[in-house]
Amino acid sequence: MAIEIRETFQVEAPIAAVWRFVMDPDEVVTCLPGAKLERAVDDRTFEGRVKVKLGAISTSYKGRVRFTEVDEQGYTVRMVAEGRETGGGTARGSMVSRLRALSDGQTEIVAEASVDLTGRVMQVGRGMIQGVSHQLFQQFVASTRERLEGAGGAGEQVPAAADPEPIRLLPLILQVLWTPVVRFFRRLFRRPAA
Repeated sequence: MAIEIRETFQVEAPIAAVWRFVMDPDEVVTCLPGAKLERAVDDRTFEGRVKVKLGAISTSYKGRVRFTEVDEQGYTVRMVAEGRETGGGTARGSMVSRLRALSDGQTEIVAEASVDLTGRVMQVGRGMIQGVSHQLFQQFVASTRERLEGAGGAGEQVPAAADPEPIRLLPLILQVLWTPVVRFFRRLFRRPAA
């Protein structure tokens, strides 16, 4: 099942600092929920794992990420990833990230990804996975901002955790389910009385 993701966000940091961060897998992985970098195969290929927990079900994906194109002048990087779930499922995907300097000293990041998933995690369904993906990306954005904007200014490093907690999908699924309910009631109560 293919999932398409497109997200845009801004960071209060100069483009050079954001580019260094994007190109450093040791840094990026600290902002990815449940992920851990295990080794660098070469300067463009990296192996790692992602732990996922859905209620009583826990699983882990082991895989590889490879930078397929790096455009330093255009601040664009393309990568492909593939992983195998301990229970037999797979994850394959590609992603492109584009950075753009904004006039106020901030940097805009546009990330586009296509991910094809199989296995136990797909039991929750396509729509739910799409919503969960958005929630996970928001966690990544918050963590990225914390690392790059930091209390002491752009680029201050925050210590990384030794072994990440697994991605807990159940709270994310509940949040995805709850959001439309909240929107419905907000619209309902905003209607003028007849």
